Amino acid sequence: MPERGYHISNQQAVHFITFAVVQWIDVFTRKEYADIVVDSLKFCQRNKGLKIHAWCIMSNHLHLILSVDEPFKLSDVLRDFKKFTSGTLIKSIEDNKQESRKSWMLWIFRKAGEKNNRNEYCQFWQQDNHPIECSTNEILDSRMKYLHQNPLRAGLVRNESDFIYSSAINYYDDADGLIQIDYV
Repeated sequence: MPERGYHISNQQAVHFITFAVVQWIDVFTRKEYADIVVDSLKFCQRNKGLKIHAWCIMSNHLHLILSVDEPFKLSDVLRDFKKFTSGTLIKSIEDNKQESRKSWMLWIFRKAGEKNNRNEYCQFWQQDNHPIECSTNEILDSRMKYLHQNPLRAGLVRNESDFIYSSAINYYDDADGLIQIDYV
């Protein structure tokens, strides 16, 4: 891996991306936190040329299959998305009077931020995204299957399309999910 992390060579190509919360904290077990991610993805669609081909939010990470329109760069959109959601999610946790794990989570985010000189205060997301370019139909199909079966493998649902925080409903039931999909 290069010193500055994984590199996206073709900025407009379709990529499989994974973001994980530091220390794999189960933040997205709370609907209000998962909804921040959904709203942020929709904002990027409307304002940053983001094309969401598939997505799934698990309890402590998310998988995305994405591309962008020119003149946008996928790495720039991902950077902005992670920066915005990181700050918004931490603020939401801080302000949530019902959050029973608040002190513990914020302590971990602060400790992670102290270890990383790229952060001013806290770190929410792990540093890397490990983008995989979906340069063939075989890669795209395998990543799509992996992404949509994640909730099934975790025992959260019986059918992929039953998981609300996923694009499986779009693909398997031909219905609208929470996020508009750009089919590939």
